[in-house]
Amino acid sequence: MAPRVVVLDYGSGNLRSAERALARAGAGVSVTADGDAVLAADGLVVPGVGAFAACMAGLREVGGDKLIARRLELGRPVLGICVGMQVLFAAGVEHGVHTTGCGVWPGTVGRLEAGALPLPHMGWNTVAAAPGSVLFRGLDPQTRFYFVHSYALAMRSAGELVSAGALVSSCSHGEPFAAAVEQGTVSATQFHPEKSGDAGAALLSNWLETLK
Repeated sequence: MAPRVVVLDYGSGNLRSAERALARAGAGVSVTADGDAVLAADGLVVPGVGAFAACMAGLREVGGDKLIARRLELGRPVLGICVGMQVLFAAGVEHGVHTTGCGVWPGTVGRLEAGALPLPHMGWNTVAAAPGSVLFRGLDPQTRFYFVHSYALAMRSAGELVSAGALVSSCSHGEPFAAAVEQGTVSATQFHPEKSGDAGAALLSNWLETLK
């Protein structure tokens, strides 16, 4: 039986492309903010595009932050994507505005120090997978994934996360940043697996395997 996955609908974009990508990877997918459905699903995907503060406001409006916390209390898997990854951290700072996140992980998301490189970091880039990563299992180290973002958790700020036992995979755009995090039943990617072709499909398939 295909794992049942809910894509959390809280007003953020990219819902349908995430839904289609998960369905192609073998999941039975619904897009909803219904609390019962969110808690009952085998896996919950939290997408996100745009500003950290706007995504947190949308999450809180539908009780998504509480649903994420409850799923993790129950040991039920959650996957965050792009800003859906960022909001899992303690806070985000954009244009001088500090916004409290879901607090699943320690750390503050900030603007990339890209140096002479353009922002947003947009396009294909490789990821240095953390040893033991489930998400990147079987993928070549030179595999490229699709990124669109100006903010991330800098690797220089990831020490507490690593000390807590999380697997942190990295990428670099001017400075190294967290491209993916895996810890217990919660995982997240800064890149868009749903826009990353075969590589993204393989990663989503790896995640779906953890739901069985």
